[in-house]
Parts: sequence; C-alpha cells; structure tokens
Amino acid sequence: MIADPLAQILLLLASAVGVVTLARRVGLPAILGYLFVGIAMGPYALGLVDETEGTKLLAELGVVFLLFTLGLEFSWPRMVAMRREVFGVGSVQMLLVAGCASLAFHVFGVDLLAAVALGGAVAVSSTAILVQQLTEQSEINRTHGRVAFSVLLFQDLAFVPFLVLAGALAAGSLDFSAARIGTAVAVGTLAVGFVLLAGRFALRPLFHEIAHSRLQELFTLAVLLVVLGSAWVSHSAGVSMATGAFLAGVMLAETEYRHQVEAAIRPFRDILLGLFFISVGMMLDLRVLQDDLALILGILVLMTVGKFLLMTLVGRMWGLPSFKAVRTAIVLSVGGEFGIAILTILIQGEVVADEVSQPLLVAIVLSMVSAPLLLRQNRRIARLLLGERGPPQGVAPELTAEDRAVAELAAREHVILCGYGRVGQNLARVLEAQGHECFAMDLDPARVRAGRAAGRPVMFGDASDPELLGTAGLANASAVVVTFSAPAVAIGIVRAVRAARADVPILVRTADDSNLEELMEAGATEVVPETFEASLMLASHALLVLGQPLSRVVRAVGGARNDSYAALRGVVRGIEGLPASEPGAAEAVQTVVLPPGAWSIGRRLDALRADGLTARIESVRRHGIIGRDPDPAMTLQQGDEVVIVGKPADLEHSELLLLAGEISRRSTPPAATPEGSTPRRGSRPRRR
Repeated sequence: MIADPLAQILLLLASAVGVVTLARRVGLPAILGYLFVGIAMGPYALGLVDETEGTKLLAELGVVFLLFTLGLEFSWPRMVAMRREVFGVGSVQMLLVAGCASLAFHVFGVDLLAAVALGGAVAVSSTAILVQQLTEQSEINRTHGRVAFSVLLFQDLAFVPFLVLAGALAAGSLDFSAARIGTAVAVGTLAVGFVLLAGRFALRPLFHEIAHSRLQELFTLAVLLVVLGSAWVSHSAGVSMATGAFLAGVMLAETEYRHQVEAAIRPFRDILLGLFFISVGMMLDLRVLQDDLALILGILVLMTVGKFLLMTLVGRMWGLPSFKAVRTAIVLSVGGEFGIAILTILIQGEVVADEVSQPLLVAIVLSMVSAPLLLRQNRRIARLLLGERGPPQGVAPELTAEDRAVAELAAREHVILCGYGRVGQNLARVLEAQGHECFAMDLDPARVRAGRAAGRPVMFGDASDPELLGTAGLANASAVVVTFSAPAVAIGIVRAVRAARADVPILVRTADDSNLEELMEAGATEVVPETFEASLMLASHALLVLGQPLSRVVRAVGGARNDSYAALRGVVRGIEGLPASEPGAAEAVQTVVLPPGAWSIGRRLDALRADGLTARIESVRRHGIIGRDPDPAMTLQQGDEVVIVGKPADLEHSELLLLAGEISRRSTPPAATPEGSTPRRGSRPRRR
C-alpha cells in the first residue's frame, strides 16, 4: 500500500490515462477503463491505493455533477409531462422488484425487515452508469432511455425509506414506525420543494447579475455553489444528493445560461465521475469472488433475469411495444450504487450474515462492472430475445435512417463544412437557402449531437483524417469550407484535403492575416480573415452613407481583397477588452421530444400558433425521418422531435406549450413576438 496520498492520486491518474486511452482505442466504453483501474489498484488486487472518506465524497460528487448536467438538458414542462412515467412506471417497478426480492430473501431465512432492506438494495439501478452510457449512445431521449430515466428518478426518491430502515436496523433500534418514515419523506419533500422554488425565482436573477460582471471565474464559482448547495440541501433532508442537483439543473435549463453552465461544469464532472467508477471497481473483493464464485454468479443471474422479467411485464402493462419494453428492461436490469450504500450499512451493523451480504455485494458490483457492455448491446440483445433479425415490424430503425441519409448525401454534389460552430451553422443555412446541400464535420460531441437532433447532416470526426474525408464524400464535393479558428487545425485540414483532391476549391476562415501565406501555400483557394472582412464591410457601408456611388464602393472593396488585404495591415494594437455579448439577444435552436401525455400530441401545427406558440417550427423528426418546413396541417404524434427556433423567452414559452399546454395557456406569451405575428424567416439561431 502506498502511504503518500499524493502518490496515490498520481498513480490513479497515470493508470486512468493509460487504460482509458487503450479502452477507447479498441472501441470499449471509457467506463470499463475506469472500473478496471479501480479493480487493479484497489485493496483486493494489487493493494496500491486505499479508498478513503475523502475519495468516497469526491466520487459521490461525480454523480451529483452528472445528474446536474442531465437536468440542464431537461425542462420543467418536460418533467410535468413525464410525471406519469416517473410515479406510475417507477412506483410499480420498485414495488414489484423490491417485493419479490424481499420475499425470496425471507424464504431463505433472512428476517423480514432485513429482507425488505435487501430487496430495496436489489431493486435500484445505477443512475451514474445508465445515464452516462445512454448519453454516449445518444439513447437518453429514445423511448427506452426516457422510461428508464423516469424509473431512476423514482428510485432516487424511494431510496429514502429504505435508507431509514437500514439505518434503524444497523443501530439496533425498532423506532422506524410509519410516523418516522412519513416524517422523513415529508422533510425530503420540503427539501425538494425548496430547491424548486429557489431555482424558479432566484437562479435567473443571480446568473443575470453574474453574467454582467464578465468574470468567468465568478460564473464558475456560482455554478459550483448552485450544484453543491442544492445537493447539500437534499442530502441534509435525507434525499440523495443527486436528486437535488438534478432539480437545480432542471431549473437552470429554463434560463439562457444553460450552455455556459454546462461548459463550466463539464471538467469537474468528467474528473469526479471517473473517480466514482474507479471507486466502484475498488469494491470488488476478488477473494470473495474466488471462494464463492458459483454462489455469486447464481445471485447475479437471478438478480439480472428477475429484474429484466419484472420490468418487461411493467413495460407491457404500461402499453410499451414488446421491443421497447425489452430494451427498457435490459437497461434497468443492472445493479446500482444505492444498493451498495444500503448493503454497506447492513454489513457494518451486522444485520445480515456475511454468507448472504458479501456475495450479494460482489454480485451487485459485478453487475455494475458488466453494465456498459450490456447497455451497449441492448438493441441486439432485444432482437435476439424476440427472435427478430432486424428492427421490429412497424418500428423504424433509429440510426440507420441517418446513416443512409449521410451516405446518399455523400454520393451527391455537396459542400463539406469542416467545423459546425456558430460560423459553420450560419454558413450552412445560407448555402441551403440557395439550394446547396452541406455536410459538416466537428470534434465536439455535444455540438454534433445537437446538430443531428435538429436534422442536420453532421458527423463526429477529425476533418484532417483522409478516411473520414472519403466518408464525407470529398470525391463529390463542390467546395470545402474550413471554419475552425485555430490556424494549426486549419492548415492540417487544408493539406489533407489538397493531398486527396487537387481541384476542389478550399475556403478558410481565420481570425487575422498572421497565417495567410502559410494557408495559401498549403493549398487554400481563398482565405477570409475575420477582422479584415469586418473592416471592409464597415468601410463599404460608410462609403455608401457618405454618398459614394455603388460601383466605386464595389471596386474599392474588391481591390482590397485582390491585394490580399495589404491596405488594411499595419494597425496599431492596443489593449483588447472583454467581448461584450448580451445573453439571450439572438435566436437559438432547441429540440423538444414529445413524451407520452404531452399536450400537443394530436394537434395540428397551424393550430399551435393560435394557441400561443411563439417560436418557429423548423422541422419535425418522426421515426428517424426528418421533415423540414413541415406541412402546417401535420398532426403531432408521441415521440416526435420538434425543432423550434426563436429567442430564449420564445423557446421557453413554446416548449411549455408543447409539453404542458394548459399551464402555458394560463401564462402570458413573451412580448418579444407579438401574438399572431410570424417571426422573420431570415432570422436564424446563433447558439452552437
């Protein structure tokens, strides 16, 4: 065992970097890499690192930050629309699984109350692993992902009475009456209500004031305060920290600062979440696994199959198709960290014999270790269990439609956009408005996911990779536009494109002229420095205002461009101020998925405007098929992904209408778009 805490941390970091890099290189989830590091370095294998209370707290904070980030992608109207799934499907699943497991433990000799606590430990699933893996697979908004997440939310709430019961049993007290449990639940409910009210009325003014300070570190500190504060309030009331953080994220999702908040919190989330998975791996006692291998595997199989069958039954009872019910059941069949917490309390209090508790603990950890592979193959396993070779009859494939559309686009004449940030998105809209198809590539997974959700042909990948350029259809491209602001990245892309095809025009965006000659030597056809172009546009407008003829203005601007902006060089440089950008001043794009019970299901698009829809509907995706500029007579259905465009206030109001219309109709539409007016078709979102 290494005694120096700093050396332990360095060893964990070095091991995680190497193992996770190797895992990603061979195509395995990063979670498996973290779990392997925990198993190898933990006290039951090499014994180089020991888990302390500090590392346990940091690991729990990883789950807190994960749920907070997920809350940013949800909204309060969507939570209202999902109440039937959270409290309906979630409660039935919890009662069935916990009840059957408790009965089984009691039959095998465990005291009734201890058996109930063990049943609660078996019933819960891992929120961290499920949410992380489903998000990576872009399945968190699919039907099975949405239902699974609803059940996870209820499990987090139902964790409170099981935790009270386990604590009372460990303390040797029988004072866990209905009154005490009811008091705990009431206190937890008040804490949840406090988080919701504080988020509803305090967060927007707080972040509005902080945003005007233009201090990034102050914004980051405020985000950390909100996350940890909401987690502390819920934890103090007996509710899980993750629940409070998730609700705070939901409240912040209604503000215009959601993307900035997510960017500020992401580094903390990723590091601490990796530590959480490492800590799970450290719990795997290899000696118990070796001594009781048959018993552990039996418990693991019974637990997984039992949870799968019961959840499949619940899904079918709730009207889910067989294929989606099976996929949901596969996702929820794994063990969870709350189960480990309950078992740890029971073991420390010697409530349950080691012959039962230790194998069950190892089985739950093994279930969590194997969960990433199980979740990754959930669709294939569902088809195998249902005896189907392809997607079920009447259900369109989820990804193949997009892949097919990408392949068809790559075979036609199109423009390749290297970079899908603000510049790339605006350029794509202008080109598409003039009849030119575009195919974008970017290395930001969130940006790619948002673009694909909005119906745009965007691919994740390095635009300097010759193989990916071939996939993007470089052979059929009529032009390549590089919108990355980093000169080194742009130069690498230009060289790769020019090496694969010598005749295609390449346009490059740069911040200034510092790398203009190098880009031209690499093979760029045109280089557009932003500062110079802004100067030329201002000069042209100034000349027109001063009464100069249009022909002379065009010649002056064209001459400056033809001279490679030589007339604009040699400026005197001063101290640059912070960029001034008013939040919420421009339009943005947002995708609203219609869950079961959404108010707009069964209503026509043209009727929604009369009901108060202030944002513009840009497209509707149904069964993987994207319909841009949809027919006003189109009737919305469950599962539709509606892409709306407008200012943040319009988006918030319109999402509220689509998901919970009765609530929205009692509110006043934002003044930014007068009732009955139509937003300008030329206005487009600025949000990345």
